Amino acid sequence: MSDDIKKGLLGIVVDETNVSQVMPDINSLTYRGYAVQDLCEKCNFEEVAYLVLNGELPNKKQLKKFIKDERLNRKLSKQVLNDIQKMPKKAHPMDVVRTAVSLMALEDKDTKDNSPKANMRKAIRIFSKTPTALAAFFRSRKGKKIIHPKKNLSFSENFFNMCFGKVPEKEIIKAFDVSLILYAEHSFNVSTFTARTITSSLSDIHGAITGAIASLKGPLHGGANEEVMHMMSKIKKPEKAFNWINNALDKKEVVMGFGHRVYKKGDSRVPTMEKYFKKVSKIKKDKKFIKIYEIVKNVMINRKNIHPNVDYPTGPTYHLMGFDTDIFTPIFVISRITGWSAHIMEQHAANKLIRPLSKYSGAKHRKVMLLNQR
Repeated sequence: MSDDIKKGLLGIVVDETNVSQVMPDINSLTYRGYAVQDLCEKCNFEEVAYLVLNGELPNKKQLKKFIKDERLNRKLSKQVLNDIQKMPKKAHPMDVVRTAVSLMALEDKDTKDNSPKANMRKAIRIFSKTPTALAAFFRSRKGKKIIHPKKNLSFSENFFNMCFGKVPEKEIIKAFDVSLILYAEHSFNVSTFTARTITSSLSDIHGAITGAIASLKGPLHGGANEEVMHMMSKIKKPEKAFNWINNALDKKEVVMGFGHRVYKKGDSRVPTMEKYFKKVSKIKKDKKFIKIYEIVKNVMINRKNIHPNVDYPTGPTYHLMGFDTDIFTPIFVISRITGWSAHIMEQHAANKLIRPLSKYSGAKHRKVMLLNQR
């Protein structure tokens, strides 16, 4: 056996998937073969969610049924809603969402059934209910009345309404849809691999998604969009951005929202998200964050040759939409549930327990001495 250790499983191919891949020849992330840029411009989020979960884009009949199923499953039980309202107001929403998915498992009639049909039913339920749980906490921690889901609104429209009590301009909804599409899936990232590892023991989909949420919370993964907004809040004004970022680089500080292990020529999702960030900025008549964004981006590219990843434009976009900073990563969750679910079902279909080896670097063999001899 080779002693060569690949920290972080760098460069190791552990399995195969047909859910998504980054195609180097077009430098693009693709879902089931479709470039995400095309999906963003030609589809709404529900169509892409169907694609990720089922493998093909839906026809009108299939989409109608999918939308109906999603809307019928949005409501939470009184028990889960009561539990969410009792959660500490200062709790991180990621912890609330993670707990809410666990609570859903306690009530789901299919929890113990890992058959393909049962898994799809559960995936739809988790996908439908999680935004309701997040919005309920968003309002309850502010002392506001919980707004229940509406069946006559799209996925994104309903989420905005549950959070703010109104549906914004179509352009804002489109930008939000685009962010969800870009966040829906990304191959064997750490949270997806976590979900697949949990699944490999033949655990259930609720448990796997709970673990994935815990993994996504970290700032080196999904939490980066929050860290981007914290950075911009520290910079405060565009006039301070140039000195701030250069000073951070001189001190060798980590600048979140930049770099990606998969992309060598820059994250292919960034141009699309950046386009909609600018649209939202224009609607909100905000120039400050766009200016900070451009200054920091240019310095990072010129000094370090490190390009932004999708979290960099997404953070300020969500901020301008009115969401609290700690809600950014949970929004990531309500989208990525589709990708996680697809991988969980794929893992169940051709399962082998994931159990890597490790190289021991501890003490050599020693004998235990009696207490009075030590």
